[in-house]
Amino acid sequence: MTDSIFDLGPQTRVVARLVEGVTDEQLRDATPCPGTAVRNMLGHLLGLSVAFRDAARKDLGVMTDTAPDTAASDIGPGWREDFPKVLDGLAEAWRDPAAWSGMTRAGGVDLPGAVAAAVVADELVIHGWDLAAATGQPYEPDPAALRASHTFLLAAAEDPTGGGGIFGPVVPVPAHAPLLDRAVGLSGRDPGWKP
Repeated sequence: MTDSIFDLGPQTRVVARLVEGVTDEQLRDATPCPGTAVRNMLGHLLGLSVAFRDAARKDLGVMTDTAPDTAASDIGPGWREDFPKVLDGLAEAWRDPAAWSGMTRAGGVDLPGAVAAAVVADELVIHGWDLAAATGQPYEPDPAALRASHTFLLAAAEDPTGGGGIFGPVVPVPAHAPLLDRAVGLSGRDPGWKP
């Protein structure tokens, strides 16, 4: 799924800055993910960050066994304080080369560590874009995480058993479009989405 081990820290810092920029007034606003408000996207990001931190540590349990449901996710009262700590822990866990080897579990699915790393990079990149688009913030994902996300999404879209995309039908994007736009299209979102 990925050519080599890369640091998730730059992308977790991008997401942390986006989270910091969300106002209380924006929590009920729509995101590019259908039926998902900003508060639900934040809850999903927080939950997946904990789950993939535990997956990296091979600390399998309730968090790694829970299937994701973005629309049902929500934030608790301490979410602003929780995010930086959880994102730092996620990045730190994936700095251990052991996280990338062997098998692990996330979302109730057993998968190789390197594949789990590609999945979490994709989640951070695409949901980072969702959050930025929904809240009107500038977004420039980490290049390594973006490449991993694009590679993962392209493989999923080309898989004849996968139905053409993980998050929804692929949205056609010109081949010469920026890599982020192509990844967003592969994720089933329109890169031109506006609130």
